[in-house]
Amino acid sequence: MGRMPVELAVSPLGGESKTVSLEGSCLTLGRAGGNHLCFPDDLGLSRQHLELTLEGSEWVVRDLGSKNGTFLNGNRLTGAHRLHPGDRIVASHVALLFEPSRQIGKTVVFECSEAPSGQTRSVTLGRLLGGEKPAGQWNTPVQALLRAGRELSARRPLPELFEVILNLALEAVGARRGVLLTLEQGQLRLRAVRGDNFHISTAVRDRVIEEKSSLLVEDVQRDEQLRERGSIVRQGVRSLMAAPLQTDERVIGLIYVDTPGLLREFTAEDLNLLTVMTNLGAIRIERERLAEVEQAERQMAAELQQAAEIQRRFLPTGSPLVEGVDLAGYNAPCRTVGGDYYDFLAFPDGRVAVVIGDVAGKGLPAALMMTCLQAKVQTLAESHRDPAALVTHLNRTLVTTCPENRFVTLFCALLDPPSGELVYSNAGHNPPLLARASGEIIPLQEGGPVLGIMPALSFQEHRVSFEPGDALLLYSDGVTEAANAEGEEFGEERLAELLAASRESGAERIVDAVHDAVEQWLAGQPPADDITVVAARRTD
Repeated sequence: MGRMPVELAVSPLGGESKTVSLEGSCLTLGRAGGNHLCFPDDLGLSRQHLELTLEGSEWVVRDLGSKNGTFLNGNRLTGAHRLHPGDRIVASHVALLFEPSRQIGKTVVFECSEAPSGQTRSVTLGRLLGGEKPAGQWNTPVQALLRAGRELSARRPLPELFEVILNLALEAVGARRGVLLTLEQGQLRLRAVRGDNFHISTAVRDRVIEEKSSLLVEDVQRDEQLRERGSIVRQGVRSLMAAPLQTDERVIGLIYVDTPGLLREFTAEDLNLLTVMTNLGAIRIERERLAEVEQAERQMAAELQQAAEIQRRFLPTGSPLVEGVDLAGYNAPCRTVGGDYYDFLAFPDGRVAVVIGDVAGKGLPAALMMTCLQAKVQTLAESHRDPAALVTHLNRTLVTTCPENRFVTLFCALLDPPSGELVYSNAGHNPPLLARASGEIIPLQEGGPVLGIMPALSFQEHRVSFEPGDALLLYSDGVTEAANAEGEEFGEERLAELLAASRESGAERIVDAVHDAVEQWLAGQPPADDITVVAARRTD
């Protein structure tokens, strides 16, 4: 018996989902270009991250020694695992769902036979659409609906689509005048019109919108309520109809049509046809609106990807070589772009400044403020080597540019390897952790308020020794507030234990240890906030 066809539903964070059929014997995923599934912009993936291989009639998934691991149904993957329908694989920001193929089997068979011997009827599309039609009206409802289907199948901008729908409705029922109105935030807005000086009864309008009913007045002169409305009578209206632009249970507007007194009265068949035409029009309007929204979303996603690439270039591409200090940093926005910032500023005298900041909020607004923050810090660092003076001046400049609902937290430390002195100033940021060579963990808790709110603040500097073997860990609140599936946060205590265990490693290994621990804690869940980690370790 042949193996059951299967496929992967691939969902990258911030990208377009797709379905991949598993037809060969092996599929690999990673950042490198040689993979079957390649995601070069996902820095959380290894170059060769995982593979799926066909063993006998079953598919098996293996992690290829990736840096950040692979998770299967929420658990970190170790060794090989045979996949079952519904299994969910997560690698960094890419999710894979293993499921049976949706391909339909061959269930239709055509058998040879002679032409049917009984009485049959046949019709062609050309016959239905051909022939002469009376002025302004199609011969049959079928012709009207077929033409509507053909006209509404083409992509059109909404203003043109409104005109087409109204014209189709008018021609279908043989009306000379009409309007198409859409419901926008509780108000009817005119979208298309043929004729002028329309006076529409509010009772007709409200019944169509609120009761989702199509209405026909065969003769205005025989309707007591409408006959009393002189404005309608003076228009010479003989017969009128109104129908809701309705999709399922939602009304998005209405179409109103009428005829002058010399023409025929509308019939019940006309009302039925107008109701169907308005339903077709409403569905087409909603589809075009959805297409415009999707196009705008695709454009926004592309622009955000470009913004993310630009933002990555604002952050350090590597660590400066500073004698006596080993440095490393890592940043991962929870969305395409983020508001976390870190930097290394090396000075000619051998000292180096380490800065970490967090703009309140997420997404594009926070990212714009982050780039502004980076530019201000680098400019001020040229004239302010004292962390307290730099933070004080930075606060005054941010007050003038920060919106009322935004603020910035920032920690700035100046490391002097020859003297073994660490001078820092903290503006509302998470207290960094200093790990002594002995294993003691010291939170650097001294500091002041956040930046960007009060202009007349003076920040203080604080000093602590930074001896060989000591390690300094800076982090954003996305690390300590990362919550697992049960809602429990990673926490400062767990972070301190992790630093104590890895303090003798290099700075990059400390950063990797924090990143790996948080990823394992999240177990495949997307982080709720940007994650930034910076480590500095004093060498001999």
